Amino acid sequence: MTSDSPLDEALLRSLTPGVLAVLVRRGADFAAAEDAVQDALVEALRVWPGKPGEPGERPRDPKGWLVTVAWRKFLDAARSEAARRRREDTVEEEPAPGPVPGADDTLQLYFLCAHPSLTPSSAVALTLRAVGGLTTRQIAQAYLVPEATMAQRISRAKRTVSDVRFDRPGDVSAVLRVLYLVFNEGYSGDVDLAVEALRLTRQLAAALDHPEVAGLLALMLLHHARRAARTAPDGCLVPLAEQDRALWDTAAIAEGVDILQTALARDRLGEFQAQAAIAALHADARTAEETDWVQIVEWYDELARLTDSPVVRLNRAVAVGEADGPRAGLAALAALDESLPRRTAVAAHLHERDGDLTTAARLYAEAAHQAPNLAERDHLTRQAARLNTRLGSA
Repeated sequence: MTSDSPLDEALLRSLTPGVLAVLVRRGADFAAAEDAVQDALVEALRVWPGKPGEPGERPRDPKGWLVTVAWRKFLDAARSEAARRRREDTVEEEPAPGPVPGADDTLQLYFLCAHPSLTPSSAVALTLRAVGGLTTRQIAQAYLVPEATMAQRISRAKRTVSDVRFDRPGDVSAVLRVLYLVFNEGYSGDVDLAVEALRLTRQLAAALDHPEVAGLLALMLLHHARRAARTAPDGCLVPLAEQDRALWDTAAIAEGVDILQTALARDRLGEFQAQAAIAALHADARTAEETDWVQIVEWYDELARLTDSPVVRLNRAVAVGEADGPRAGLAALAALDESLPRRTAVAAHLHERDGDLTTAARLYAEAAHQAPNLAERDHLTRQAARLNTRLGSA
């Protein structure tokens, strides 16, 4: 989507999910509804002025205008095909003009995009396309795949959900997991997925009063607050303990803590609230040495109770190693499957803290070969080289 008016483009992007949701609720299948919405957006960019007061002034109700135009385009397309007869029950008459619902329709769109029939990767792509308003090209660049591949993935996802009707409440936890997957992709191409996930989660929090939605928003804010300190100028990863905390975004931390405290006060603890509480304890420490590791272990115990996740138990082993010493951490680690991702890196860290540099260097090298991305592999390789240099000097 391009426009001479950035304001119009930003406005249209923010309105797109609500307009699409209205058409889906009225009975349009997902793929046809999105085509109609895209046609309406093109029409809006053509006829809306660049400045208020020009001929063809921007409508007072932009969303209502888009819904009306998109619905008419959908009707035109439906009536021109042989499938019209199968759709007559739902598209026979154009609804009378009136106020356009907002939050409920957009909320349904979130649930549709996180439908259990979709794979996680398809759910993420469809959410970015339908709710986020990103182009297929932007999503493909963000996930480092060819645009044609992403187009096929999104098309399959659309077909999968085309016949879905909402006769029961959607699964909030599925929506939150999709948003967290988007957030953890971070940044690549010309789309900052972490920022996009934050935007969408804020939108969801405004539409849905749920403590776990607030917990996820708080978690994202607290993690995102450390972003500037997470990599060195040369692109190398900087571990949490070594980060320059002056670079942390204190406003984002304060907002995240405030949102978290409000959610926790409702006494309906969930996994995202527990994760946010751990992130808040890290953010609260002025230095790495002042981190309240004992309380972090307690929150990991809560999180393990909620999720029974091996990854949570792996992170808990790190926290135990800080709270009770590296040998206690190694004992906690011994109970976990050796094939667990990043287990070798954790073992290397704990052996180094215990003074066994030979074992730690070997494990860092092994972990580097297992690393899921280049930045992590380079970091672990440097850790192994650092210890081997020390051992050589000794």
